Amino acid sequence: QVQLVESGGGLVQAGGSLRLSCGASGTIRSIHVMGWYRQAPGERRELVATITNGRVTNYADSVKGRFTISIDNAKNTVYLQMNSLKPEDTAAYYCNADINNGLTLRSYWGQGTQVTVSS
Repeated sequence: QVQLVESGGGLVQAGGSLRLSCGASGTIRSIHVMGWYRQAPGERRELVATITNGRVTNYADSVKGRFTISIDNAKNTVYLQMNSLKPEDTAAYYCNADINNGLTLRSYWGQGTQVTVSS
């Protein structure tokens, strides 16, 4: 079984920074993609950033230049450094990973961590 555990959310003022972490544990043969999605109340879940094969990054236009995704392959942990936060960044942030668990390639989700940006 594979688990994703997020941490690092919280309350911050506009213009501030937060760093989210997501660690994968369990039976992991390889990790192909890790990423972050977010969902605000009443809104659809949307992609924030992904990192593929440990190096190719992709960002939503709304966070380019402010957020940075990175990965520690040795720890199976992905990070999201969020700078210049805006009130519109307020949402529950979810970690997602496409992981080969030795039997199949599957998509896994974390439980989510809340980010609240006050104006």
